[in-house]
Amino acid sequence: MKIGVPKEIAPNERRVALTPEVAGRLVKGGYEVFIERGAGSAAFFPDAAYTKAGVGVGDRGLVLGHSDIILQVQAPNPESLTQIPEGCALVEFVRALAQRKLTAFSLVLLPRITRAQPMDVLSSQATVAGYKAVLLAASATGRLLPMLVTAAGTLPAARVLVLGAGVAGLQAIATARRLGAIVSAFDVRPAVKEQVQSLGATFLEMAIEEHAETAGGYAKELSEETHRKELALLANAVKDADIVISTAAIPGKKAPVLITTAAVQGMKPGAVIVDLAAETGGNCELTEPGAEIVRNGVAILGPLNLASTLPFDASQMYARNVAAFLGHIVQDGRLRLDFEDQIIRDTCVTHAGEVRKS
Repeated sequence: MKIGVPKEIAPNERRVALTPEVAGRLVKGGYEVFIERGAGSAAFFPDAAYTKAGVGVGDRGLVLGHSDIILQVQAPNPESLTQIPEGCALVEFVRALAQRKLTAFSLVLLPRITRAQPMDVLSSQATVAGYKAVLLAASATGRLLPMLVTAAGTLPAARVLVLGAGVAGLQAIATARRLGAIVSAFDVRPAVKEQVQSLGATFLEMAIEEHAETAGGYAKELSEETHRKELALLANAVKDADIVISTAAIPGKKAPVLITTAAVQGMKPGAVIVDLAAETGGNCELTEPGAEIVRNGVAILGPLNLASTLPFDASQMYARNVAAFLGHIVQDGRLRLDFEDQIIRDTCVTHAGEVRKS
């Protein structure tokens, strides 16, 4: 079976779907792997490293036209789709529907079950984003994060508030703690309290009468009354924060607003908000996706595609996720499309001209 890895052409995308290490393992496993010339360069993986791993390096037409499976980080553009032969399988990071008779999988749709964890691209890339968010905040703030005792006096530690204790939030907590900040966190799911506390952070609790978690472990949308209480709690919490990292998301829906304009007005001048939910509308009412703005002395950062800013390790994790998925859907050199299997059923977007997920 032939695997092709084209160069990512989405703006500011520096990741690559396969690294030389993982590609080499696939070659040893019996696959033929081809990669477009320069596809790994932005992630610091030169063509020579792929060649050494037994990977064929060629032009885009070769990769797209002669592969049984195409691996990408971002969805292909319409022009690329015309170069992919009918019947080819496509594994991509973002939800997109193939327009030709392609078998398309989107790893964003992976079910949250134990056996799917090695394939979980959302979690691996969220880990990178949570880490980088704290570094962005540390660079934007006008103060040091750790407490320092100096000849010029004692400097108190910065206070960091993390909203949302999923994978990105937990990584942000751990990173801020390593940098010496005093960290607190909030999440509507009481079950994450122990995880937050295990990282040395304080968990902000709110009495929630309704069930705030889906069967898959994700946060779900709250009732209007509960959301009003949540906004009041957070408006008070952000007043003392030097840095706020917001990561809250609801799968398939617009990000919940957790920091209102009024809440921003109550924050300290020089405070920083890094809104990781910017791509789906933002947790802060004032966030502008892809921009850095200042309102009432508060810097509000709305970064997009943060994982791509650390492409070396982000690509390493993504490639391992993809390899694990390939190991699940390919057997004896052929695609195994058992739609009774939850992983295959949930991730398959199109097959044989049929749109299975919209």
